[in-house]
Amino acid sequence: MSQFLSQLQSSFDWRTILDIAVVTIVLYQLLMLIKGTRAVQLLKGILVLLIISNITQFFKLSTIGWILDQVWAMLFVALPVVFQPELRRALEQIGRGKFFTRHPQTIGNEAMIQVIDELVRCTQVLSKNRIGALIVIERTTGLQNYVETGIKIDGVVSSEFLLNVFIPNTPLHDGAVIIRSDRVAAAGCFLPLSENNSIQKELGTRHRAAIGLTEVSDSVVVVVSEETGGISVSIDGVLTRFLDEKSLKELLSRELQVDTTAKSYVPFWRS
Repeated sequence: MSQFLSQLQSSFDWRTILDIAVVTIVLYQLLMLIKGTRAVQLLKGILVLLIISNITQFFKLSTIGWILDQVWAMLFVALPVVFQPELRRALEQIGRGKFFTRHPQTIGNEAMIQVIDELVRCTQVLSKNRIGALIVIERTTGLQNYVETGIKIDGVVSSEFLLNVFIPNTPLHDGAVIIRSDRVAAAGCFLPLSENNSIQKELGTRHRAAIGLTEVSDSVVVVVSEETGGISVSIDGVLTRFLDEKSLKELLSRELQVDTTAKSYVPFWRS
């Protein structure tokens, strides 16, 4: 036993420790990099295929094994195409020296309550004045690809700021605002339009964009109609329309898993 421990200790010199540390840091940064994109779901799918492949080999299922071999061959060619945006982002960040940066942490219950209050207050003003708006709240599925289509803001979420963004005839009026945690990540962003033919014809581009984004992500999208002033929320490709102040706050609190019974922080300038 002592001989084994001595051999193990001799094999772990400073080079081995440095090697493990560098690999760990790089892997962590790569995971944080794809955390803000849909690549996470793709990696989960690959992990499932790996598990199925190991089970197939263990039970010697030749037919399923042959099918999986063909799938892996196609994935080998398709993965660089599928992950092209993430690979480009990684190379750009390495070139800019931003690869080893700190990553934002999740926010607490009080901060999220404050975000919801600001959103509800903003949408009420927009609705009364019939000003169109498209506000995206990021959840598990990262939206970095869409953030990069707009103007990066990284500002505090406030009703006054959002109202200024959506004032008609301003540069960012027609785009979407993306909220990440308790910050406005970007404004003027372009979202994918839904191709669902069952969507009502009366719904415009904002509503189709809201539905389209929630079809490919788990985000929550708030829409204010410019024609009617109606407030809608799209979740999982389903649009809930004509929400009042109370129902909007309840829906956002439920979907964002906020405990409304907790005492929220109220800034001194609003007290």
